[in-house]
Amino acid sequence: MKYSYVLFDADETLFKFDILAGMQQMFTKYGISFTTADYQHYQTINKPLWVKYQNGEISAQYLQVTRFNEWSAKLNVPAEKLNEEFLDAMADICQPLPGAISLLNAIKPHAKLGIITNGFARLQRIRLARTGLTDMFEWLVVSELVSNPKPHPSIFEHTFELMGNPDKSQILMVGDTPASDILGAQNVGIDTCWLQHPNETLPQGISPTYTVQNLAQLQSLLLN
Repeated sequence: MKYSYVLFDADETLFKFDILAGMQQMFTKYGISFTTADYQHYQTINKPLWVKYQNGEISAQYLQVTRFNEWSAKLNVPAEKLNEEFLDAMADICQPLPGAISLLNAIKPHAKLGIITNGFARLQRIRLARTGLTDMFEWLVVSELVSNPKPHPSIFEHTFELMGNPDKSQILMVGDTPASDILGAQNVGIDTCWLQHPNETLPQGISPTYTVQNLAQLQSLLLN
């Protein structure tokens, strides 16, 4: 294998992240049928918060609480509690993406593996344990627990320090989000692989080293 270290994003790179299904499961306990329209409205609040978070304008805690403020008021339940229940529901429904387990098993003998995620620690640890993948990774770097989220260089530099600062030519970053995964890795001088989901396009100025449409293609790319 060309790379001795492979770093992965988590959500929609290794694991399915079905927010609608997670919301529907969470709200069942409150007797609420969470609809597609509810989901679309939630995303009008959630998505801009994620942009601000990735730009370093707000904290992880502010994002997690603010996105549930409307539902908190409707249900008279603290937003912090709703956020915890949502993350637990997402862990409950979590499944690896097709090809993820095969890919990890195939490259583990040849490279050290890690995760750099802008997700939240509560979810990451639970789902790694539940999917039996905890021991697959040498490093789990969660933006909530370090200074800045991707694409900020500091989260990558922090990871490199944990790795013992290996030669950057030996490191590959794999992710599905160009603006955080690919741009961030590109800016710190490591190779990148973009997992392109259907109908997704690259923003101008972001140039991954490789592009694949599924994890089976990545496995072939790395091992051949």
